[in-house]
Amino acid sequence: MFKNLFVEFFSWIKAIILALVLAVCLSVFVIQPFTVDGSSMEPTLQGLDHFNPQQAGDRVFAFKTLFLLGQKPEIGDIVIIDSRVDDERTLADSFIESPMIAAFIDVEERSRHNWVKRIIGAPGDRIAINGGFVYRNGVKLDEEYIKESIYLDFEEIEIPEGHVFVMGDNRNGSTDSRDIGPVPIDHVTGKVIARFYPFHRAETF
Repeated sequence: MFKNLFVEFFSWIKAIILALVLAVCLSVFVIQPFTVDGSSMEPTLQGLDHFNPQQAGDRVFAFKTLFLLGQKPEIGDIVIIDSRVDDERTLADSFIESPMIAAFIDVEERSRHNWVKRIIGAPGDRIAINGGFVYRNGVKLDEEYIKESIYLDFEEIEIPEGHVFVMGDNRNGSTDSRDIGPVPIDHVTGKVIARFYPFHRAETF
């Protein structure tokens, strides 16, 4: 009897461990949930407000497989980036960021470098801000998703190979490529494909 209980107990333990391993692999290689923090992507995405408990922040799914297989992010994509652009990114970073592992790490520390932004420029593009508008290769962008013109101009730069230029939709309240520079493509870790919470604003992108 005790032997049967022992065998059954360990079979459950093995099943739980297998489920945890699969969950980690799913979040590292396929799809991962993120909570939008801060106001930098408003009005498209509402972020967590640490001073207002009623504003919990949108929950989104980021699809990772495409970028892991070598597909490049496209202009207009809403993406998750690792903002530590001067650091080499490794597979270990992806595992540490998995919710199943990150649950054992300080929340502020693990989420600080994951930013939600929009791709504005691709390698070789020239990006500038003048008179409140963004220009790509000398052409003013028609951006229906922003709510106000940009206060500060930005001198034109050319995006180097292997990098993209990202900005938040809340242009006057976003830290982005204007501050940290172009982002290495391998630091673009996922494409935001859906908002799943709050439920009344659920949608795909």
